[in-house]
Amino acid sequence: MLIKPINDGQQQQVRNATSECLEHAGKIFRIKLEPITIKFDLTGRSAGMYHVQRGQRTIRYNAYLFAKYFDDNLATTVPHEVAHYTADMLYGFQRIRPHGAEWREIMRSLGVEPRATGHYDLTGIPVRRQQRFSYHCHCCTHQLTASRHYKICRRKATYFCKSCGEKLIRTG
Repeated sequence: MLIKPINDGQQQQVRNATSECLEHAGKIFRIKLEPITIKFDLTGRSAGMYHVQRGQRTIRYNAYLFAKYFDDNLATTVPHEVAHYTADMLYGFQRIRPHGAEWREIMRSLGVEPRATGHYDLTGIPVRRQQRFSYHCHCCTHQLTASRHYKICRRKATYFCKSCGEKLIRTG
């Protein structure tokens, strides 16, 4: 059974919850958090994403995961993304780790357990599948995502096996 995305009324509930959470974070940290663009265009495994591009800040939500786990996402994903936005405004996003100490402290201040990822059953939810590339080391074969493969191709990254410590080499 395929899950349908949340409806307009539910989207408004999420927008309201986000606004309330922004207001709450602003009071806690004594800063003015400007309203942020909210989109429901995220797909795949992530329930939410805080995104900055060319100075434009956006929170993107996965309408399918919200449909399947609405209450849980209101309680956890909304403050999670607001915490990213708050951390950006307080510390500068480039200066801290995405789920580092600053973000975790903001999450606790919002009354939410700081978890970096949710563990959801994705049955019935459209999930993007990334192409995988085979790499090997001395002890086994590894399947790297397209993102990692292209980083290697552009000489922007090198990956090592967690078991034997050897550099991963493209198979074939």
